[in-house]
Amino acid sequence: MRKKETPDEVMGADDRLVVGLVGSSGGHLAHLLILKPWWENHDRFWVTFDMPDSHDLLESERCDWAHYPTTRNIPNLLRNFKLAWSVLRRERPDVLISTGAAVAFPFFLLGRMMGVKTVFIEVYDRIDHASLTARLCAPLSNSFLVQWEDQLVFHPRAELIGRLM
Repeated sequence: MRKKETPDEVMGADDRLVVGLVGSSGGHLAHLLILKPWWENHDRFWVTFDMPDSHDLLESERCDWAHYPTTRNIPNLLRNFKLAWSVLRRERPDVLISTGAAVAFPFFLLGRMMGVKTVFIEVYDRIDHASLTARLCAPLSNSFLVQWEDQLVFHPRAELIGRLM
């Protein structure tokens, strides 16, 4: 098991960063919101789905709306690649943080190609198998974090951070 690393340890605690928080609405968004004590000190933008909960929770935040549904939907995957290209070129983030789901993949792939640091956090309810997005994003992640020791079975190179929720 590797040492626990926070986004500040990955990027440097003293720097004000441009942070991209990328995730589906619902539980994935809730996981990202829990990180507020860290991200509130940085310039940030959000990418999530255009849903009522997202609007309510992020009303004072800078947001871009991803295309959904994403599961097995190739046209929306391509639309999200186009969105990722546009957003990443405009925002020039220092780091992308995601808890999934599928909207993370185009951002992580293009982000890594552009030299952006990436941090993926596997959601807490995936203790019996790895999520598809985690499997896709793990090789693209500078830091891959899990919340349960049981998740290390599926992600042996991950860093255990403990439960966020």
